[in-house]
Amino acid sequence: MVNIREYIEKTVAISDEDWQLFSSKLENRIFKKKSAIVSVGETENYISFIEEGIARFLIPKEEKEKDITFGFCFKNEFVSAYDSFLTRKPSLYRLEALTEVSMWSISYEDLQEVYEKSFAGNVIGRLSSERLFLIKSKREQSLLNETAEERYLNLFTERPKLIKEIPLKYIASYIGVTAQALSRIRKRIS
Repeated sequence: MVNIREYIEKTVAISDEDWQLFSSKLENRIFKKKSAIVSVGETENYISFIEEGIARFLIPKEEKEKDITFGFCFKNEFVSAYDSFLTRKPSLYRLEALTEVSMWSISYEDLQEVYEKSFAGNVIGRLSSERLFLIKSKREQSLLNETAEERYLNLFTERPKLIKEIPLKYIASYIGVTAQALSRIRKRIS
């Protein structure tokens, strides 16, 4: 839980009183590898901070190998099916534990209480929403403006953990190509 406070305090100092209120609402949740954190049709009830592990955002298809991966979150990052969390409507995608994931979560109701009673809650909400928005925006721009090869090469500099820790079939889906096309790209660059 210390990592959350350190992450937040990189941006703004939190009083002990605000931290006490916020941290008292956190719940430790653990998910086994490949298990659903949020399923399609389920409303997201939490914003979470990953203590250990990797989470994957995907749109499931009938044939599992055709699932569309559109995002990842790693240790010391906030994660949520945030659109579902905000709108209180069912998620249109799945958030799953790619590895075993341990996270600290705050429920929608508890976060609303923290927003009302503390400065820290508003900072936490803003930080998590800004981070999730920037990742989404950057990915959309990448898909519109870059070739698949450029997207793959950019992963090396921007998110090297992703290349090292994620199976290639998910990376292929993430950059918008088939596994075969990714294999050809990797051959060309090496």
